Amino acid sequence: MTLLDSRGMTVSTHSREALQQYEQAVELSAGYYVDPMATIRVALDADPDFAMGHCLRAALVVMSTDRSMVPMLGASVEAAEAIGRRANDRERMHAAAARKWLQGDFAASVRAYGDIVVEYPRDLLALQVAHVGDFLMGSSTMLRDRIAHVLPYWDNSVPGYGFVLGMHAFGLEECAAYSQAEDTGRRALAINPRDPWAVHAVAHVMEMTGRVREGIDWLTSREDHWAHDNGFAFHNWWHLALYYLDTGDVGRVFELFDRRIRPVASAVPMEMIDASALLWRLHLRDIDVGPRWLELAQSWEAFAEQAYYAFNDVHAVMAFVGAGRFDLAQRTIAALERKATGTDTNAMMSRDVGLPLAQALLAFGMDRYNDVINLLAPVRTIAHRFGGSHAQRDLVHLTLVEAALRSGNARLARALAAERTQLKPASPCNWQLTARALDLAGDSMGAVKAHEKAEIRRKVQLGLRQVA
Repeated sequence: MTLLDSRGMTVSTHSREALQQYEQAVELSAGYYVDPMATIRVALDADPDFAMGHCLRAALVVMSTDRSMVPMLGASVEAAEAIGRRANDRERMHAAAARKWLQGDFAASVRAYGDIVVEYPRDLLALQVAHVGDFLMGSSTMLRDRIAHVLPYWDNSVPGYGFVLGMHAFGLEECAAYSQAEDTGRRALAINPRDPWAVHAVAHVMEMTGRVREGIDWLTSREDHWAHDNGFAFHNWWHLALYYLDTGDVGRVFELFDRRIRPVASAVPMEMIDASALLWRLHLRDIDVGPRWLELAQSWEAFAEQAYYAFNDVHAVMAFVGAGRFDLAQRTIAALERKATGTDTNAMMSRDVGLPLAQALLAFGMDRYNDVINLLAPVRTIAHRFGGSHAQRDLVHLTLVEAALRSGNARLARALAAERTQLKPASPCNWQLTARALDLAGDSMGAVKAHEKAEIRRKVQLGLRQVA
């Protein structure tokens, strides 16, 4: 007897227990709840030849970007392939897509998961992996369009519809369709209030549009839904910390870092990325973070020469530079240089973005600010090629404007600050950068009058009052 999952997809198992555990693991994965890996192990114990069970385990490794889990990926792919014709066509497509990731062809792997979605638009697992893959590749339009492909096949009657809307909301936000993204994210949460990805999508809207006070209220008022037993909570806490950083509330930022973002030492790449990104933002403001850099650098040290995923490597370099471990930063850069000579997806990501960005971070740590400018100026327009979101990649621009300020390049600093205030005129941080650029310029910019400086300072104070 052929069994179907809850969305009508055929599966190769004849074990209802295995299917039940698989279904639970898919939902845990889609909602970033804990622990889908443990749940799928139960399914495979019930049926070791359950192809989709092995494919789900492979998918979890793909989305982790953790090289230490590659042996598990290899074992899962081989187990699925060994089942042969007893697996159905969809399951074999999953195994082939995961195999491409294992081989280092990340871009082809994401396309292959996308092909599954076209053929089987209600395959929630393939949809999530393709969506996360688009994020890892920095493919903003596909974050939006990949989900749009399947929307005609989903509605409230299909389990998991809220997750699909949450993914679409994030894709819309990354394409600057902010109003539509917020509406879609709220629709997703009306179906499933415990979807942290939908919460995250709306938080991104508020971050990108400078709605700091609303963003704080948005996350804190929904904390009971997204902050407990969820593997994605640290990232939403990170977003909350960004809001507080924009207001200048450094004490609250440190509290969130210590209690929520990095309460214990962790070697999970996604968690370390957020820790590095937040501490680097503080570093750019000349704020002493105490021993936090040293602990984080110790956790990143095992990754120094992996060159597995350039986005991770750059965040490792942030920690090494922050901790004064220039030796580890140089080892990571050497690994990126070796990787950049290759032909796989990460070679391109390392060559185009990861390597020059890592070199710029090290130059910043050595006070070579003109070198930072020269390295980052060509990268800033193509930084999406190594993945992440607009909010995460904002570190490139923040580092560049800070380098311009510290190098004494008043006109470049003023130009870069103007970019930021045009995009987010409600951000106190952006107006503070503008004020610093004008102070640096002094009387050298004749068009800048005293009253203009006074107006900028008024906007800084107004922004701070609005978020108080």
